[in-house]
Amino acid sequence: MARGFKIVSKYAQDGLKIPYRTTKKAAGYDFEAAVDFTLPSIWKLNFIKVLWQLRHGEPTSAADLDVAAKTLKPFLVPTGIKAYMNDDEYLLIANRSSNPLKRGLILPNGIGVIDADYYDNANNEGEIFIQLVNMGIRDVHIKKGERIGQGIFTQYLTATDEAAIKTTRSGGFGSSGK
Repeated sequence: MARGFKIVSKYAQDGLKIPYRTTKKAAGYDFEAAVDFTLPSIWKLNFIKVLWQLRHGEPTSAADLDVAAKTLKPFLVPTGIKAYMNDDEYLLIANRSSNPLKRGLILPNGIGVIDADYYDNANNEGEIFIQLVNMGIRDVHIKKGERIGQGIFTQYLTATDEAAIKTTRSGGFGSSGK
């Protein structure tokens, strides 16, 4: 097998670009947003009350903590892209170096890992999403076609004495090992 990218069927007629390298020696393939998307500033979301309570030693209810935890979750920006690769490879998803500095956008998980068996899964056809959090004070409006992340194909090694694995992917995003 080889490695590469395809557009998921949901976006087949939307004029998306397959990820690409912008220079001859670039390691990463640039991923673009599949749709216009607004990432709200975390400072506008409903967790400031809890931060104030924690800072000032005020009591905080479990309900307020739950709301704050749900609010601080990252947003999943769709790319409309799926990646195929050899069984001993994965696609590492990394932030663009300009995102934190110029736009206040971070990948909360540091990197993303797209396993070979994510491709064409039953839940979402293997569509890759870029997790982002907007740490800036203003909302960030991402336009369809803007570069939002990069992917790097990488081989991996396994332990010599690893037990046989019988589990197979049962779904889409975040489903391995279930």
